[in-house]
Parts: sequence; C-alpha cells; structure tokens
Amino acid sequence: MVLLRKSLIILVCCLVFFMLFPVGVFGHEKSPPLPLHGIEGMGGVCSTYSAYLVNPAKDGKVFGLPSLEVAYIHLGKGRGLEALTITETLWDRLEAGYAFHSFDFGDLSQDIENMTGVDINDHSVNMHNFNLRFQAVRENFFDLAWIPAVTVGIHYKKNNDIGCINNKLSGALKGIGIEDDKGLDFTVYFTKMITSLPRPLLVNAGIRSTKAAHLGLFGFTDDRKTLFEGNLVLFITNKILCGIEYRQKPDEYDEIPGLIKKEDDWSTLCLCFVINDQMTFSGGYGHFGDVLNHKANNSWCIKFKWEF
Repeated sequence: MVLLRKSLIILVCCLVFFMLFPVGVFGHEKSPPLPLHGIEGMGGVCSTYSAYLVNPAKDGKVFGLPSLEVAYIHLGKGRGLEALTITETLWDRLEAGYAFHSFDFGDLSQDIENMTGVDINDHSVNMHNFNLRFQAVRENFFDLAWIPAVTVGIHYKKNNDIGCINNKLSGALKGIGIEDDKGLDFTVYFTKMITSLPRPLLVNAGIRSTKAAHLGLFGFTDDRKTLFEGNLVLFITNKILCGIEYRQKPDEYDEIPGLIKKEDDWSTLCLCFVINDQMTFSGGYGHFGDVLNHKANNSWCIKFKWEF
C-alpha cells in the first residue's frame, strides 16, 4: 500500500494546484475525462482497453495535457496490485503511456519456504510498463457511420524482481517456462460508439500478441500467443457508466502442484462516476480465477483518474 499512499499524496497536491489555477488558464478546453486508464497505462477500462486516446490535444495543438491515475486491485489472501499510470497524447493521434506496478504476493513466499526450505526474501515484485499507441483510423472516417476507430500499440514491460527470485530458486521458474523478465506486447483495438440505442453503448474489441504471464508480473515465457480482449460500456447517464470486460490469458507456463497454479482468463464488472471535467472515480468486481497459489475470484478494485 506504500505506492498507493504516495500516489494519493501526489494526486491531492495536483488537485489543490488546479483548484487554485483552473485548467482554462492554460488555454485547454476540456471534454469529459474518458476513456479511463487501464492498469497497464493506456486508455481503457480496467484490464482491457479502447481505441480512443486519453486527453488528446485540441485545436490543432501538438501537445495535450497529461492524465494521471492511481489504482488498487485487491486479490485476496494478502495479495494486491497497486498501479500508478500516466499518459500524454500528442496531436490527437499518438498516445504515450507509462504504468508502475507493485504486486504483493501475500503468503506465496511463506508457501515457497514451507515447500522448498528456500526463503526468497521477496514479498512483492515491481514492474514498469511503457506504451506507445497510434490511432490509425478515426471513427466514422470518410463520414461513414459504420467505421470504427482503430488504434495499434506496442508495449514494453520490464519486471524488476522475477529474475532474482528465479535465481534464488535455482532456476525453478525457468523450469516451468518463465524464461525472461521483460517482453513486448502488440495490440490492435477497434472501438465504436453505438448511439441508436436508448442510451449510448461503447463497444471495444482488441487483439493482443503477448508472452506475458499474469500481465508480466510473473515474468515472460518463450511462447507468443495472440488473444482476444474487449469490453462493453453503457452510459447509464452522462455521469454514470457501467461496463463489463473480458480478457483472455496466454497460460503458457507449467503448474507446480500445491504452489503455482495455471493462468485463467479474467472478467470484470465496472462502474464509473464522472465527477467533473477533470476527475473520475471508478470501481470494479473481478473474477480472475487462479493467480499463483490461490484463486482470486470476488476481487475488487478502485481507481481515481485526474486529467490536467
């Protein structure tokens, strides 16, 4: 929770500053602060994303203003994921994003020691996510209402600690297929806003090529898989949105019976409140299946996003 506390302090300082010096002073006309940040540091919902970019530049300017989000996902059994994310969109086509993750293992370290006699002295891992996304096709291109927005992305992930843990375990993680502490993901997302219904419905569908195990928090395998992920977001009102998301997981490492379980697909229900033109607060309920040594169903998350 240390990262979450520090992130909240930074966010409160930013809020105070921009209450004293409103955004209008900087000549930036705001639209609603959507999409949210996904936990890997790009425009989306929670663990799935959107072809829409975050806080793009307006009126032909090159630089938009940055967006910041803090998030916490409670996975049970002492496990939790803290995320600090930031994005900057150039023009209205190129989104650069970063996310820092701190993932607490809970009682996994103790279980490893009980089974192997090895004290890995690590109760968490930290990971960096660097993202670059380009909106290749604008929604309704050529005034054709059926054309979705299309955004392509490349995502570099670096796990600071999993290699050290593997060394302490004499290569046991490599033995089950965890081969590296870094990897590249590639994504393509398609997004369409459906306005013919009683309330607007946002449809986001994506394809991801990845070698990451548990987003990379458990390292990276040698086997690349191409997977589906996506979400539906309903605008209940202009200020309240609800969504459902689904993300396939690669599940390319082997199980260690009684200690490390296989990887399951993720599904989440989300609710978002648009507080004002700069702030959103969102929460979610997740079904993540097996995550390392325990199931992580009935999980929950909270996220707070600020657009400058």
